[in-house]
Amino acid sequence: MALKRGLSSVGVHRNRSSGSRFPIVILVLFSVLAPLVFFVGRGLYISDQNNVQSGYTKQNVDWRERLALQSIKNLFTKEVIDVVTTSTADLGPLSLDSFRKGNLSASWKVVETSVEDDATSQSNLKAAELKLEMSKDGKLLDDDRSPDAPAKTLRRQLRDNRRAKRAAELVQQDDEATLKLENAAIERSRAVDSAVLGRYNIWRREIENENSDSTVRLMRDQIIMAQVYIGIAKMKNKLGLQQELKIRVKESQRAVGESTVDADLPHSAPEKIKTMGKVLSIAREQLYDCKLVTGKLRAMLQRSDEQVRSLKKQSTFLSQLAAKTIPNAIHCLSMRLTIEYYLLPLEKRKFPRSENLENPNLYHYALFSDNVLAASVVVNSTIMNAKDPSKHVFHLVTDKLNFGAMNMWFLLNPHGKATIHVENVDEFKWLNSSYCPVLRQLETAAMKEYYFKADNPTKSASSNLKYRNPKYLSMLNHLRFYLPQVYPKLDKILFLDDDIVVQNDLTRLWSVDLHGKVNGAVETCGESFHRFDKYLNFSNPHISRNFDPNACGWAYGMNMFDLKEWKKRDITGIYHKWQNMNEDRALWKLGTLPPGLITFYGLTHPLEKSWHVLGLGYNPSVDKKEIEHAAVIHYNGNMKPWLELAMTKYRSYWTKYIKYDHPYLRSCNLSE
Repeated sequence: MALKRGLSSVGVHRNRSSGSRFPIVILVLFSVLAPLVFFVGRGLYISDQNNVQSGYTKQNVDWRERLALQSIKNLFTKEVIDVVTTSTADLGPLSLDSFRKGNLSASWKVVETSVEDDATSQSNLKAAELKLEMSKDGKLLDDDRSPDAPAKTLRRQLRDNRRAKRAAELVQQDDEATLKLENAAIERSRAVDSAVLGRYNIWRREIENENSDSTVRLMRDQIIMAQVYIGIAKMKNKLGLQQELKIRVKESQRAVGESTVDADLPHSAPEKIKTMGKVLSIAREQLYDCKLVTGKLRAMLQRSDEQVRSLKKQSTFLSQLAAKTIPNAIHCLSMRLTIEYYLLPLEKRKFPRSENLENPNLYHYALFSDNVLAASVVVNSTIMNAKDPSKHVFHLVTDKLNFGAMNMWFLLNPHGKATIHVENVDEFKWLNSSYCPVLRQLETAAMKEYYFKADNPTKSASSNLKYRNPKYLSMLNHLRFYLPQVYPKLDKILFLDDDIVVQNDLTRLWSVDLHGKVNGAVETCGESFHRFDKYLNFSNPHISRNFDPNACGWAYGMNMFDLKEWKKRDITGIYHKWQNMNEDRALWKLGTLPPGLITFYGLTHPLEKSWHVLGLGYNPSVDKKEIEHAAVIHYNGNMKPWLELAMTKYRSYWTKYIKYDHPYLRSCNLSE
């Protein structure tokens, strides 16, 4: 039965095995005619010998079965033999070759054959039955070793056909997989932005040589190892080698200099490397000690780390100094203007249109600054972009040192019909230490020590340099909390910092409805930046109980204040309360934004972001379109536009409002 089922699958390949039918027919005829001739020739002799022959054949078959069974037991486990026995009982004899591979061949599996293959299956069945009959007569005892046996040839062809078919299937699958990968790659390539690829083009000159500094790094490494061996040579009294290493180190250091890439090295660099390499090889042979070398390298690393920290601290100090110091040219301008102002007669020191200073129907601006040039840019840019300059009133407040210069500049450079008034903060007699908590705190010994003691062992200079800024000692910075006291007859006022530039007419701000709030400002919080927890100490219970750490911060620089609401809500009193509580700086560090966030908490109306774009003093990634469409741009940060460290890409927005051909500017060497 099993053979029949196996041969049924052979019928599928009838076209390929049709060539073997002719020899099978010859064998059939030969097997039929040969016994007839044999029986006619021998007659009765055959009859007499049948019993003997049958007994002999049966014994021979039994002997072969025992031999085969013993061989099978040597080849297979008991489980496999049981499977063979069971399958043979159910489906007939099976080929043992299939079990040597651990599973049945596909040609021996039970399959359903179609009706059109029945004729071929029957032909193959007859050939198999003929083979079995011939094996009973002992003519095919060594069937497996006979190369011409039809059954073996048939099995070989089946195996070859299966292998060829499987190989074809694998090739087809491989081709299909390759095609899918190619199509997927094509789709991905279509989705890639070619502009982005251009930034990383391998033909760009910057990465023409991936190791453009390999020689420089090699020479620096040689210098480091030479310095290690110099110390060891001194310890081991190898003075000659020590001197030789020192000479080579100096030569290599001179050759490297400030080079950062190999192209900057002199032509003698390869020779220096070779010479240093020879000396280092000798030093290694005579001085190398793993423990000593490791110790020297560790000491050098610690020393370098200390140098980096020291330089970092120095850099922080210098950057703060550069950012907060007035350049010489602006200082020169201030001095010259001050001299000219005090040479003027008293009657010529007055500004026209003083009657507009308390008119609530006009547009009033508050500007507190000690920088003449910066204040002039704010006023110039505002007036040049105003639709009707005659309705704009500028209230400038400065200190006594710059009072004369500020007055003289605006007297020399009148701005049409706009009204300008300059005051001296030191003349505000009501602003004293008994009324103002900041002034009282600045007079304490702790605050004086914090600001003026150079070597304070309890403080980290690097962390406090930002807060040891002279502007925190100036009342010009804190005057923004006293606007109703400075301008008691005004209803609304627009507060401007001196590091801003006005690019549009700002009169629409006076018609913005603040919805009963006191402060109109642009919010500055992003996903997690510039929120209250960035400025205030929420570990303090006074802060944590009263404020939300995720509340959005806002910016000083351009703020519309409703002075009527200010007085009604006693904003200055709220500021005094919190400022008194922060005498030990436990609620926030020094500055005006943290107390501003606290004082105007819940009282700030957010303005559209286009009114006030910030970051031009520290962020090189501000969108150019945002800058050009902003009503006010703000250079908040250390890189102020009047400093040499200003970002060049933003500086032109500020410089276009300065007339550099002015005689005072030329005499002080002020230029773009």
